[in-house]
Amino acid sequence: MLDKFFKLSEKGTTVKTEILAGVTTFLAMAYILAVNPAMLGETGMSVQGVFLATAIASAVATIIMGLVANYPVALSAGMGVNALFTYTICFGMGLSYKGALACVFVSGIIFLVISITGIRTMIINAIPAQLKLAIGAGIGFFIAFIGLKNAGIIVANESTFVGLGNLQEPTVILAVVGILITLLLLTKNVPGAVFYGLVATAVVGIIAGVFGVKGMPKIPTGVISFDFDFSLVGAFASGLGELTSHPQCYVAIFSLLFVDFFDTAGTLVAVCNRANLVDETGNPENVDRALLADSIGTVIGSIAGTSTVTSFVESTSGVEVGGRTGLTAVTTGVCFLLSVFFSPLLSCVTSAVTAPALIIVGILMAQQLKGIEWDNLVYAASGFMTVIFMILAYSISNGIAIGFITYTVSMIGVGKIKEIKPIVWILDICFIIFLVFLPK
Repeated sequence: MLDKFFKLSEKGTTVKTEILAGVTTFLAMAYILAVNPAMLGETGMSVQGVFLATAIASAVATIIMGLVANYPVALSAGMGVNALFTYTICFGMGLSYKGALACVFVSGIIFLVISITGIRTMIINAIPAQLKLAIGAGIGFFIAFIGLKNAGIIVANESTFVGLGNLQEPTVILAVVGILITLLLLTKNVPGAVFYGLVATAVVGIIAGVFGVKGMPKIPTGVISFDFDFSLVGAFASGLGELTSHPQCYVAIFSLLFVDFFDTAGTLVAVCNRANLVDETGNPENVDRALLADSIGTVIGSIAGTSTVTSFVESTSGVEVGGRTGLTAVTTGVCFLLSVFFSPLLSCVTSAVTAPALIIVGILMAQQLKGIEWDNLVYAASGFMTVIFMILAYSISNGIAIGFITYTVSMIGVGKIKEIKPIVWILDICFIIFLVFLPK
């Protein structure tokens, strides 16, 4: 039944591989269950309430993605957009967290409408094929940078902005050991190398912690918890009044729309290319269903009480283990659902444990650069700018925006202005408005 529904044989995968991939994806993005509550909690939201909302929204949205789109893509409260929610919309614009949740709800409804009408699909298919490769590779560099930063291997530096971290720090050493273990398994062509590398890193860390090394993953003190906080469920409703009374709510909604739209677009392009889920023209298969699932996820997230739910680039970790169908996503969704009850077990999944998986996946995704025609200055310039700005601006959407603008300018420069699609011109205008005029 599973083989027929998810087309496992057709995609060249098995139930065991898909489940392993789903668990790997969950472990790679489990950090969001700790990071999101901490960040949104600064707005006055209940930390336990945000944890429950994040887990439930992630579970439901990811399972819908697997069942509806048959994609190995997991969703959760997006990093970056949760910072936009907290620091820009709440602190900068002055909306309450309930008003911000109302903005997320409205943006999700708008997404749902434009997904049903096919506008989102049309825009994604309008991305030039060469730029899609650059987006995929750029996201690889981006998530590798996230992993390096989370592990403390790369840190902030007043003189050079970023620099090498303290390699004597126990957590940094653990991350480096994890990278070496995972890389060794990968070079030996061990199936599920990323997953087993992640587990091995956690085990090494726990053992080191037993011997008194500081900062290591801890042995869980418990297994099951029934400490649920439903205080944020439906809280967006009491914030709807701010949409008519607050002068900047429309700017907030547009900002949420823009960031989520192109973060999702970039992620889906990258995952589909890596999983070979594209048609002969290089466009993702069934992308309209995936976008519909993503839109539903945002609406569900706002109702549950968390910031915008979006497709996660960490899904590529499951793809590298062999995940090719929606069964991977369903497995990840079930893991999120179980995390509501087994939250104490997440204490052993630290940043140092997940960092090696993100870095190795980044290496694998960067291989897409070989498909770019580097002797063609249009593709070389737009591809390079997409990649470099994703990393340095710490934003998938900013990288895509600058890559698009560079593509258009380069096409004009080589005298191919007639080959630029009308929708690309429209997107360029939107990108310029976003980059120049909207608050960051």
